[in-house]
Amino acid sequence: MVKVLCASLLFSGAALVAQSLAATSASISTTATQISLDQAVHLAETNEPAFTAALAQGRLARLDRSVAIASLLPSVTYHNQYLFTQGNGSTDRIGQTTTSPAPRFIANNAVHEYASEGIVNETIGVQQFSAVAAANAHAAQAAAEAEIARRGLFSAVVALYYGVAAAETKLAVVQRSKDDADHFLNITHQREQAREAAHADVVKAELQQQQRVRDVQDATLAASTARLELAVLLFPDPRTPFQTEPAAPPALPDRSVIDVDASKNNPEMMRALAALHASEADVTTARAAYLPDLGLNVTYGIDAPQFAINGPNATRNLGYSASATLDIPIWDWLSTDHKVKQSEIRRNIARVALSATQRRLIANLSELYDGAVAARDQLSSLDASVTTAQESLRLTELRYTGGEGSVLEVVDAQNSLLAAEVARADGAVRYQLALANLQTLTGRF
Repeated sequence: MVKVLCASLLFSGAALVAQSLAATSASISTTATQISLDQAVHLAETNEPAFTAALAQGRLARLDRSVAIASLLPSVTYHNQYLFTQGNGSTDRIGQTTTSPAPRFIANNAVHEYASEGIVNETIGVQQFSAVAAANAHAAQAAAEAEIARRGLFSAVVALYYGVAAAETKLAVVQRSKDDADHFLNITHQREQAREAAHADVVKAELQQQQRVRDVQDATLAASTARLELAVLLFPDPRTPFQTEPAAPPALPDRSVIDVDASKNNPEMMRALAALHASEADVTTARAAYLPDLGLNVTYGIDAPQFAINGPNATRNLGYSASATLDIPIWDWLSTDHKVKQSEIRRNIARVALSATQRRLIANLSELYDGAVAARDQLSSLDASVTTAQESLRLTELRYTGGEGSVLEVVDAQNSLLAAEVARADGAVRYQLALANLQTLTGRF
């Protein structure tokens, strides 16, 4: 009697769980938004902070390049100044036809001096041009970093997206397995009442059914957790209901196509090359300190005792001046030589990093492609295993009902079918992830 009461309680609890899952699925299907993989990737790109920071670094690098280019162009300023100097009691003639009080400071031109001038300055040197080359390399490096972040985000979204689909598939599988356990428990009760089976069969079936109830609870939690992890990347509120639309896995491209795309579109190679170019530009900049810089200056305006175009006696205050300066470095206590050596050391490091990146790319291509091939080839095998397990369970239950099989055989067949279906769900996700990882190397999404 106690056994029957426990069984009825288990049936009622399982029924409540099934009703709750059905109600949840119905509410989700009526209110949730359908989200495709492309939409999920787009939403993640707008919400993920690391990817946003990588894009911001790219924009900053482009602005640095604009600043470096601007340093090659002449600067223009409009200079205005009034200068008062104490007189020394004598008079002097400074570019004027009449005398004026002489200033006490010999560096100044008059007691009252007005300056209103437009000034154009230009410095010509190797350092300015190498700075532009370095800025271009850093901009290319930042662009490669942003592309690496974008592809990494794509891979993460694919993993979470198909992880949600796999978790929901596993939940459905476990729910179906629980239904099979319920059905088998009924069979054992019926056979026990008909004195065709021992009570030990009922106990074993009850244990199996209880385990399936716990499996449903764990699968429900796993599915909810997977949805929340993906929703964190997609929505302002992670509790926003949504439904995934997992598409059929695409065909695996030929290895030759993968190799060509990876050689052309791999951002890690682009980053390593840009880092090498930047280090080479730094070497040129350091060596440019050995060379002279040419400075040019053109000034046009007024620098006179009167703030006027014309001075006394029709003298002309408005005029221009020009100068050229050549600074030749002679001795700096070997600081330039040490800076050159530092830049050459960093360049050698960049060369080694580029070589390592090339080798790692070759290895990653082989590893990821072989993994994708293995995952693809296993899909059909996993489908066949599920079909075989289903048939095995059906035949085993028939043999048990006919009194030819044992309860352990049925339980083992149930467990085998559950394991096969779970493995098939994991295999589909594995293949999608393998393709996504290949796409991060090739850029072909």
